[in-house]
Amino acid sequence: MIKMNRVITLIAAISLAACSPKKEAPKLSLTLIPPATITDKVNLDIRAAVTNLDSSDLHIDLLLYLDEEKETNLLHKESMQIAKGNAGSLKFVMAAKGHTGDHKILLKIKGEGFEQIETKSISIIPSSSRSTKTIGGAWISFYHWSETEGKMWNPAIKNLTDDQWKDMMSGMHDAGMDIVVIQESFRNQDYVGQHNMEDTGYKGKAFYPSALYTERMPLAAKDPVEAVLAASDSLGMHVFVGVGMYAWFDYTAGSLEWHKKVAKELWEKYGHHESFYGFYVSEEGMGSLDCFEKDSSKHDLRRKEVLDFFKEFNAWCKKMAPDKPVMFAPNGWGVGRAKGAYAELLKNVDIISPFAFARMPEGDLSGEEAISLLQKYCDDAQAHLWLDLEAFLFNEKEGYLYPRPMTEIKSDLDRFTNFEKIICYQYPGVFNSPKAAVRVGEPSTVQLYQDYLQYLKSLSK
Repeated sequence: MIKMNRVITLIAAISLAACSPKKEAPKLSLTLIPPATITDKVNLDIRAAVTNLDSSDLHIDLLLYLDEEKETNLLHKESMQIAKGNAGSLKFVMAAKGHTGDHKILLKIKGEGFEQIETKSISIIPSSSRSTKTIGGAWISFYHWSETEGKMWNPAIKNLTDDQWKDMMSGMHDAGMDIVVIQESFRNQDYVGQHNMEDTGYKGKAFYPSALYTERMPLAAKDPVEAVLAASDSLGMHVFVGVGMYAWFDYTAGSLEWHKKVAKELWEKYGHHESFYGFYVSEEGMGSLDCFEKDSSKHDLRRKEVLDFFKEFNAWCKKMAPDKPVMFAPNGWGVGRAKGAYAELLKNVDIISPFAFARMPEGDLSGEEAISLLQKYCDDAQAHLWLDLEAFLFNEKEGYLYPRPMTEIKSDLDRFTNFEKIICYQYPGVFNSPKAAVRVGEPSTVQLYQDYLQYLKSLSK
């Protein structure tokens, strides 16, 4: 009788399991900050997002491993309850020290009726400094905002086809520049530097097929954003999609609402790409965070606008894509005047990538002093400090940009060794692979590309 009861209980359990609806497996995403290659003097920020696609709440276990799925390689373990339609997130910081070599970060999640694994590769090299002393990526612009500065670039850039943008990504990849920062997804020439612009008056033109604004920039490429992401998918590159331009240095409430709408559209349209790495806010600004405001009585107001903007914008992006970083690129000027503000800013900015340390204004901190201060702010907040290296020079007579000699670029790489990742402004018009289908800019762009490849070879000796 006891045996019969056990059989009946087993049959009932099997029947109940058969009738229970199978849970839909969640969407899993894994992001490493920085990606690709780092030195053993920095930390690796490992982030994951788990989106519940099922119609009911989800309970999962997350296990993070280095290289292999075995107990001795377990970095982190936690359980998570995720409501339907929501996303859970994980953040774990691993010291790179003691882990030189090529590695895989492996994330495994387990739930009712499913297991999933996601992996990312990372190369950790030995170094005496935080920097790899290489250019790990570059900005690109689909059309330079200034006809004067972009005089040598724009005639070719506007005629690039989608396939030619893909070809450009191959050139970047061949030089190890695997981080792509799209400068902007819109051009708004009419409202440069104007604050408190009403969204209803926005007259910007999109670089991609936007349902929000129908006006398009006159380019040969049908969708250069898609072309860059598609090529980057196949090459294993990482793309920051530029959310902007609303107006230069404008972080007002109108700018915030515009950025939220555009970020949402960009994520819905392009978020399926493996190479979609993060969100870049295109408006830039000063290191003092006062947005180049000439009226000193409004400096505190401008700083508050910046802080409020990133608090709301970061929360908006993290709700859509919890593991994707938000990046901001002010210059390095006046950093000492905004000490208190950075503690608040870096709660909501994952990466700051400042520039212009080689041309600090008279009376300001030295480039090294400003970098040291920013590094402390980032360390305190567990945020990331990258360098926006200026790979161009200004023509003194006509004001256009042209390639900086490799000797000067090397000087910056040797001087500014505090940054965990170096990306440059910009690739189109400054660098050109000799294999490129179209040359953007002067012949010296090809020479600089070849000189940089020779520099890379010298590092490996």
